[in-house]
Amino acid sequence: MKEDTVVALRQPGSFSDDPLTDILRSGARQLLAQAVEAEVEAHIAAHSDLTDAQGRRRVVRHGYLPEREIQTGIGAVGIKAPRVRDRDPGAPGGRISFSSSILPRYLRRSKSVEELLPWLYLKGISSGGFGEALAALLGPDAPGLTASTIGRLKALWWDQYVAWQKRDLSAKRYVYFWADGVYFSPRMEHDKQCILVIIAADEAGHKDIVGIVDGYRESAQSWKELLLELKRRGLKDGPELAVGDGALGFWKALREVYGACREQRCWVHKTANVLNQLPKSLQAKAKGHLHDIWMAETRASAEAAFDFFVEAYGIKYDKAVERLVKDRERLLAFYQFPAEHWKHIRTTNPIESTFATVRQRTVKTKNCLSRKTALAMVFKLILSAKRKWRKLDGSSRLAEVIKGVPFKDGIKQIKHAA
Repeated sequence: MKEDTVVALRQPGSFSDDPLTDILRSGARQLLAQAVEAEVEAHIAAHSDLTDAQGRRRVVRHGYLPEREIQTGIGAVGIKAPRVRDRDPGAPGGRISFSSSILPRYLRRSKSVEELLPWLYLKGISSGGFGEALAALLGPDAPGLTASTIGRLKALWWDQYVAWQKRDLSAKRYVYFWADGVYFSPRMEHDKQCILVIIAADEAGHKDIVGIVDGYRESAQSWKELLLELKRRGLKDGPELAVGDGALGFWKALREVYGACREQRCWVHKTANVLNQLPKSLQAKAKGHLHDIWMAETRASAEAAFDFFVEAYGIKYDKAVERLVKDRERLLAFYQFPAEHWKHIRTTNPIESTFATVRQRTVKTKNCLSRKTALAMVFKLILSAKRKWRKLDGSSRLAEVIKGVPFKDGIKQIKHAA
C-alpha cells in the first residue's frame, strides 16, 4: 500500500478537527434541532384544543433545557432540547408532558456509538481503555467510560437479551431454518461450550434471529431444549426446511420436535469435510467436481455428477466418498424447492457470514468470556448485523412452499385435472 493511502487512527493528543468534520457536525446540529422542533410543534398542535381555567391554551412552549452534547460518530453534537409547559397539570387526566422520541431525556450517545462499545470490548480493549479508544475515534472530548460504567452496560445488554429470549412467537411463521453451533474457544469459560444459533426466513422472505443460547458441544439435548422453548413460546409450526451441518445434534432434536421438517445439509460444510480426506494435490480438482453436483440445473444432472465423483474417487479415497454418500438425499433436498431459493438454502451462509466477524472479534478479546458476557455480546452484534440482511429472492414463492405446492428441479408443478 502506498504511504499516502495509509489511514490510521490519530492519537488522542494529536486529534484536530478538519473543516469537513466541522461542516458535518454543524449540519447535524441543525438537522437535529429542526427535527426536535417539529416534534414539539406536533405535540402542541395535538393539544391545541385544550385550555386552562383562564381560557388560555393549555400546552405551550417554555424555553429550552440547558445545552447538552450527544456523542456521535462525527464527534460531540451540541443540542438544546425545547421545553413544554402544561398550564393546568391538575386537570382530569393529569399532567401532559412532552418526551422526544428523537432525543430522549437521558440520551448521551447515538445508537451507532452504543453499538461501538460491544465491538470495542470484543476487540480486546479493556474496560479501562475505553476512554482512550473513544478519544482516538471520536475526538478528545469523547466521554470516558469507567469500568463500572462498562459493567452496567453489560448488565443492560444481558437484560435486553433475557427479555428477547421471552418474546412471544405465536404470530410468527418461519419457512426456513439455518442452524449452527458457533465456537469461541478458548474465549469461553468452558471449552466445551458453544453458542447455538438459529436464523430463519419468515413467510415474507425476511430473515430473523430465532434462537441464541449456549449449549454443550452442540448436543442433541441442548438443541432439543432450544427448539422446545421456541415451541412453548408459540412457534407451533416448524419450518418447511432446515439447513445445517451434518454433524449437528440438531437433526435428532429437530425430528423429535418438528418431525415434518425436511432436511438440507450445508454444501460448504460437506465440501470441507470431504476435501479433508483427500491429499492436497487433488483438493482443487475434487472441489470442482463437488461444485458440479450442487450447481447442476436439475436433480438428474446432480445425480450423474454425484455418481461420477463416487466412481472417480471411491477406490483410492473411500473415506472421502463415504462422507459424501451418507448424506446423498439430504444434500439434494433443495431441488424440491423454488429455484429462486436455491442460493439461500444450499448452505448455512446466513449464519457463517454473520459470525465470521463475530469470531474475529472474540478471538482478540484479552480475557476469557463468561457465559453471560459471550451471549450478551453475540446478541448485540448479531442485532447490528441483522439490519444489513437482505430479503430472500423469490419471496412470493414462500406462500406456495407453506401450502405444500410441489416443486421439481425448482419449477412449480401444475396438477392437471383428471
